[in-house]
Amino acid sequence: MSTLRYTEEHEWIRVDGDTATIGISPYAQEQLGDVVFVDLPQPGKKVEKGKEVAVVESVKAASEVYAPASGEVVAVNGDLSTEPAKVNSDPLGAGWFVKMKLANKAELDGLMDQAAYDAYVKGLH
Repeated sequence: MSTLRYTEEHEWIRVDGDTATIGISPYAQEQLGDVVFVDLPQPGKKVEKGKEVAVVESVKAASEVYAPASGEVVAVNGDLSTEPAKVNSDPLGAGWFVKMKLANKAELDGLMDQAAYDAYVKGLH
């Protein structure tokens, strides 16, 4: 299985070849509460690292999802339009947001691995 990397904004990215899948961490979905709507980009959209790639709305708040790396959106998780709660029930699996073709894999170098992210989250409490 490919390795997850995390951002300080609680997005995760899983790279398979030159394609990356992006979602939000279990910590992020817990903070949001019950997800009620997800606004996803159109395939073909070019995104920059650190810029908004999607919006997730919960019973508590709306929150932007930022791209952990630059690239072009090649697929979106259409299931989230009818079942946004998948973000809560399976944030690292069926609750993914977008898949994109990476523009520059070197952008992944600054992201946290699981151990670093766990330590980061622990430090937030």
